[in-house]
Amino acid sequence: MSNLDRWLMIPALILPAAASAPAFAVQYLSVEQAQKVLFPGADQFEARPVTLSAAQRSAVESASGVRVRSVEVNAWHAKQGGKATGWFMLDEVYGKHEFITYAVAVGLDGAVKGVEILDYRETHGGEVKNPKWRAQFTGKKADDTLKLDEDIKNISGATLSCKHLTDGVKRLLATYEAALK
Repeated sequence: MSNLDRWLMIPALILPAAASAPAFAVQYLSVEQAQKVLFPGADQFEARPVTLSAAQRSAVESASGVRVRSVEVNAWHAKQGGKATGWFMLDEVYGKHEFITYAVAVGLDGAVKGVEILDYRETHGGEVKNPKWRAQFTGKKADDTLKLDEDIKNISGATLSCKHLTDGVKRLLATYEAALK
């Protein structure tokens, strides 16, 4: 067998292994797509970024039991026909090693209308994208417990993603109460 023949065989050996490698990053939705999914009737999303004051940050941490990593909150006021319908908040939490970008829709009553995963960068735990798992947050408010394995079910193999997303939703609900309500 010539050297050329050996080189031609290498891609055939590498290709099957590369084809079965897991994806490390998946973008499920853009911000605009997530807004439309979470507020299907809204015809306007007014950007209202918030910078939490020291007092607001302390209030959020105290109410949620979750540390605030960034005082900058990406928020949009959702409107339909000029009338407010709720808030769309974009956030990131750590999975195990990488960030998970997600959005939470909060109605004017302070209850979660829905949660969407926009970007998932981990090799495992993508089951948090499952609509049934995310639906557990619907209707939850800032004064609800929101604890993994108590009122939010865990997913085996996705424990850190589940915990961090649960904590993130709890933090955003407290943020709504402290800064957006």
